Amino acid sequence: MTISKLLGACILPCLLLVTTAGLRTKPVTREVPPEKALATFQLPDNFQIELVASEPLLSDPVAMEIDEYGRMYVVEMHGYPLDKSGTGKVRILEDADGDGKMDKTTVFAEGLVLPTGIMRWKKGILVTDPPNVLYLEDRDGDGRSDIRDTLLTGFAMSNPQHNFNNPLLGIDNWIYLGHEPAVTAKVFQEEFGDRGGEIFYPKEKGGKTLPQNALGRSVRFNPDRKDIEILSSYTQFGHTFDKWGRYLLVSNANPGYHEVIAARYLNRNPDLLVSNVTQSISDHSSEVFPITKNPLHQLLTDVGVFTSACGITSYQGGLFPAPFDSVTLVAEPVSNIVHADIIRDKGASFTASRLYKDKEFLASTDPWFRPVNMYIGPDGALYVVDYYRQIIEHPEWMADDVIKSGALYNGVDKGRIYRITPKGTAKASWTKNLKLGDAPEDELVQQLANPNIWWRRNAQRLLLDRNPQHALPALEKMASNAASPAGRLHALWTLEGLNKLGTKTIVHALQDKEAGVRENAVRLAELHLQQSPELSEKLLNMRNDANAKVRFQLLATLGFVDTPQAAEVRQAILFRDLNDPWVQIAALSAPTSGKGVLMDAVLKNYKPAIPAYASLVERLSTMAGTSGDTAAIKKLVRNALTNDASKGKPLTKADWRPALLHGLAQSMKKPKDPGALKDTKTMLLQAALSNPSAALREASLRLLKTTGLPQSNESVLAMQRSAKLAADPNAAPERRNDAIQFLSLDNPAKYEQILKKLVAPHEPRAIQLTALKTLSAIPDETVSHFLLENWPSLTPDLRDVAISTFMVNDKRIKLLLDGVESGKIHQESIGWPRSVGLMAQGNEALRNRSRALLTKKDDTRQGIIKKYNEALSLTGNASSGKMVYQKNCSVCHQIGGSEGVAFGPDLGTIRNRRPESIVGDILDPNLSIADGYDIWIIELKAGESVQGLIANETPTAITVSNYGGQKTVIARKDIKSLKALGMSSMPAGLEAEIDQQAMADLLAYIKQPK
Repeated sequence: MTISKLLGACILPCLLLVTTAGLRTKPVTREVPPEKALATFQLPDNFQIELVASEPLLSDPVAMEIDEYGRMYVVEMHGYPLDKSGTGKVRILEDADGDGKMDKTTVFAEGLVLPTGIMRWKKGILVTDPPNVLYLEDRDGDGRSDIRDTLLTGFAMSNPQHNFNNPLLGIDNWIYLGHEPAVTAKVFQEEFGDRGGEIFYPKEKGGKTLPQNALGRSVRFNPDRKDIEILSSYTQFGHTFDKWGRYLLVSNANPGYHEVIAARYLNRNPDLLVSNVTQSISDHSSEVFPITKNPLHQLLTDVGVFTSACGITSYQGGLFPAPFDSVTLVAEPVSNIVHADIIRDKGASFTASRLYKDKEFLASTDPWFRPVNMYIGPDGALYVVDYYRQIIEHPEWMADDVIKSGALYNGVDKGRIYRITPKGTAKASWTKNLKLGDAPEDELVQQLANPNIWWRRNAQRLLLDRNPQHALPALEKMASNAASPAGRLHALWTLEGLNKLGTKTIVHALQDKEAGVRENAVRLAELHLQQSPELSEKLLNMRNDANAKVRFQLLATLGFVDTPQAAEVRQAILFRDLNDPWVQIAALSAPTSGKGVLMDAVLKNYKPAIPAYASLVERLSTMAGTSGDTAAIKKLVRNALTNDASKGKPLTKADWRPALLHGLAQSMKKPKDPGALKDTKTMLLQAALSNPSAALREASLRLLKTTGLPQSNESVLAMQRSAKLAADPNAAPERRNDAIQFLSLDNPAKYEQILKKLVAPHEPRAIQLTALKTLSAIPDETVSHFLLENWPSLTPDLRDVAISTFMVNDKRIKLLLDGVESGKIHQESIGWPRSVGLMAQGNEALRNRSRALLTKKDDTRQGIIKKYNEALSLTGNASSGKMVYQKNCSVCHQIGGSEGVAFGPDLGTIRNRRPESIVGDILDPNLSIADGYDIWIIELKAGESVQGLIANETPTAITVSNYGGQKTVIARKDIKSLKALGMSSMPAGLEAEIDQQAMADLLAYIKQPK
C-alpha cells in the first residue's frame, strides 16, 4: 500500500528542521466521528461531498468495486503495518432502504493477509493478496464466497506499501496489476524480507512463467488464455488509463507519470539501452496545500510535498463539468488531501498542470483522514476510500518510541467511503435499482457508448464473458458508425476480445476522424499483421497523420514490418518528430535500426543547431557499443577522430563526434583482451591529450575509461605530463581540468598530494570539483579524512559533492557522523533525502546513531521555544502579522519573491511547514541553519576580509551577500582563505521583539495562501 514512502523529493532546501523522534510533543488528536466528518472538508464551490459508508459497517478500506447489481465490494486491510496473521477481509455493502447510504454489511471473504486491490471478474471477484491473485465467488447465494482459487502466485511479500495491487481491466481486455520492485527491508527483515519468486498460474503445468517477482515491473495477464506478460514500467499503489488507453502511474513522491513505450517494442531490440520508459508529466512543483489542523508526522516524513501519492484515477464519469474529462486525481494520505491535475497532450506523452492554484481538490482539517484510493461509480460520482488511521507511515521509517507506543493501530476499527458530485446532484440510485447484469446483449452493446467509463468497462467485460455471436452485427455497426468515439473504441476492442475483429473494420478505423480511435486502430492492426499482411500498406499510408500520438504509435508498430518501405516511413516520421525523445526511442526499437543505414542518414542530414540530432547519434552509437561489434566500433571511432577536427579545425558546439563517443562510452564493456582495440585506444589517447576541441577531448577521455589505456610508454608519459599540468596554476583551467580527469584513468592514490592541493578556495570551482571527485575514487577513507580536516574552507558548491563522497560505504558514513557529532559538519549540509537515507539504512548501529544525531536539539533555548509554542493556540491576524513581518523580517526575507530583501530564504517556501517548526527556526536559528545561509569569512591576499553569505559561485569568482541585499564579487585568485563560522545569518533573540500574539499574527501572515 502506498501510504508513505518518505524517500521522495526534498521538502525545502532552506529552514529545514528535523524534529524530535516519533509523535510530536503536542496533545494527540482524536478521531472525528462520522457524523461530524463532512464539516472537516474543503471542496471547490461547485461540488458536494456525502458519506456513503463508515464504521461500524466497514473498517480499514483500501479498495472498492461496484458490480453490475449495485453491490459494493470493499477490501479491508487490517494488518497494516505489521500484522500478517490473516485479518484481511472483503465485505459487501448494500443499501437496504434505498436512501443512497450503505446500511447492510456482509463479510464476503476473510483470512486474507494484506489485501491490496479488487476487480469484478466472471461471477466473482479478483483480489490481490500477496503473493497471490485470488478468485473468489459465491456459488450458493449467501453473500459469502465458497470458491477460492489462486490464479497467479509468486509476487513478493515486501513492505505493504510496495506490494502488488489494484487489478484493473484495460480496454485491450488484459488485466493490469500495479507492481514495483520489492523494497529491501532494513528494520523488519523477518516480516518483509521476501523478494518473491517466479510468477505463474499454479494450476497450469508447463504454463507461462515470469522471472523472479516479474523483475520488479508491473504485470498484465489474461486468465482465459492463461497468458501473462511483464510491462515496461512499474507503479506503486494505483494506476489508471485515460480515455484512449494510455497508461498512467504513480509513486509516493510523483503524482503522475506515463508509460510511454510498451515492453513489446523494447524487447525486439536488445541492443537499445533505454534507462527510462516513463515520462513524469507534472509541470509544477511537488508542493501540496493541506489544511490539516495539528497534523501528526513521523520521524522521516517529508512535509509540504508529495510523499504518499497513490490511487491515481483518470476521471471519466461524465458527470463532472469541464475540464474534468481531462483530469486525473491523486490521493495523498499523509497530507490529508486529494490532488487534481489537468492533463494535456504533449507529443507522444502529456503534461499535467494544477487544476486549482495553491489549493487542492479535496482537503480535510482532520489529520486522521487518509484517502488511499478512488473509484468512479455507475452514477459518475467520485468515490473516495478513506483508510482513516491516526498513523499512516510504516514503522520501517519510524522512530522506535512510536513503534512501542501502541498507537500503530489507532483507527483499525474505522474507515469511511465518500461520494463527491456536482452540487445539486441527487442521492445515488444505483444502490437499489442497478441490474446491468441482467441486461440483454444489445443493451450491453449500446452501453459501450455511455459517457461513464463504469458502464463502458462493465459492458465490455460482460460481453466478453457471454461471447454472444448474435450481437456481432451490432458490435460491428457500433465500431464503424457510432456517433460516440468512445463507443467506436470499445466496440473495436470488444470484437478483438471475441476474436471477431475483421480486417475491413480495422481499415475503416484507421481512417476514423477521431485521433484516439486511429491510434487504437494502429495497435489493433499490429495484432493482425501476420494473418492480414495487407494492413501493412494501409499503415504506410498514414505516415502524414496530423496527430503526434498517432504517428508515434505508427512508428512503434511499423518496427514489426521489415521492408524497405516501412524503414523509409519510420525514417520520415523520425525526422519529422525528431525533437520528441520518445519518437527517437520508438524508431530505434525496430530490430533493423542499428545496422548502420540509419546512422548514415542521420549524419548526412545532421543539423548542429538542433540538439536532437546529437541525442540521436548518441543513442545509435550506444546501440553499436551494446552489440559488441568490434569492426563497427572501430569504424565509428575512426570516423569521429580522423577528420578536420583533429587537424586543427574546432568543432561546432553541437557537433556529432562527441555525441558518438559518449554513446559508445555508455554501452561498451572493457575488453577482456588488453590488446583488443589497441589502435583505437591509441587514437583516443592522442585525442584526449591534444585535440583542439574540449568536447572531443572530454568524450575521448570518457571512452578511454571504458576501453582502458593502451599498454605503452606513451600512456606512462601522458600520466606524468598530466600530473604536472594539473598542478600548474598558470596553465589554462580547462586543460588542467582535462589533466585531472586523465589522472583518474590510473590509480588516483599515486596523485593524492596533488589532488588535495587542488581542493583549495583560490582554485577555480571546476578544478576543485574534479579534484575532489578524483580523490574520492581512492577506495579507502582518504577523501573523508581530508574533508573533515578542511570542511570549514569548502564552499557550498563543494560541500554537496563532498557529502556524496561520504555516502558510499559504512566506514565513510561513520566518519561523516563523527563530523556531525564533533560539530565540524552541520546536519543541514547533509540535506533531507540523505538524512532519510542515513536514518533508514541497513546498518543498525549507524541507523540508530544517525537518528540520535540528526534529531538532536540544543536544550538552551527550548524553554523559550516551549513558551512560544503556546502562541499556536492563539488566533492570529494576518494583517497585524504583515506589520510584524515588515518590521522584523523584510530586511532579510521575501515572501513569494516580493515584500522584502532577498537575503535569507524566501518564506513563501515554508508556508506548508508545521507552525511549531517555523517557531523553532525563528527563535533558535543556529539550530537549523538553512543550507546556503550560514556566514562565511573570506580573507583576501591583499589583507582585507569580507564576511557574509556565499550567494553565488562561478568557476572564477564568488559573490558575497550581506544585509540589505548588498553584494560583493570576489575573484577566486584573490582569496587567501575562507571559512564557515557555523552561524546562521539570522540573529537569535527575536523573542525580545516579538511577543506571543505577534508570533501568532506572523504565522498567520506567512501561512496565508498567496
